[in-house]
Amino acid sequence: MQALTNKAKVVERKPMTVWERLYLPAIAQGMSITFGHIFKKRPTINYPEKQRPFSPVFRGLHVLNRDEEGRERCTACGLCAVACPAEAITMEAAERLPGEEKLYREEKYAAKYEINMLRCIFCGLCEEACPKDAIYLSETFAPSNYTRKGFIYGKDELLIPDPKTQPEEYAKARGNK
Repeated sequence: MQALTNKAKVVERKPMTVWERLYLPAIAQGMSITFGHIFKKRPTINYPEKQRPFSPVFRGLHVLNRDEEGRERCTACGLCAVACPAEAITMEAAERLPGEEKLYREEKYAAKYEINMLRCIFCGLCEEACPKDAIYLSETFAPSNYTRKGFIYGKDELLIPDPKTQPEEYAKARGNK
């Protein structure tokens, strides 16, 4: 493609003054900025001892809820996996055995439920899509890990404790909500 005009832009270089050649004004300006930052309050927080305040709408780790009788609320409808824009949730549904149908309200359950925290963007759409309030985002940080597999949380890590067998842990987990 050709230019519309034949004019060339002429760039002129002004000769540098003695002060500019010595770079002293630039060095003095940089040092003044540096010394100005030295005497400011440090933004660093010593994490384990002190924690910074979070927004009331902070979204942390995912948690799978249980009802008051200790049953899993998730019915493997798959709406959370469909609503997830990052495709971080994978699940496999299974049907209950004939003897188990009386113990549980729903005939389907999530045999496999995994969330890949490396893909999750903590948007909360899975929480909004769930009709049974089975999943919510707690106020807990996602812990660090050294392997990719350590960031894939299965159903056993996501489920809150059973209120019948572990009442203290259940009360503590429900207090995070």
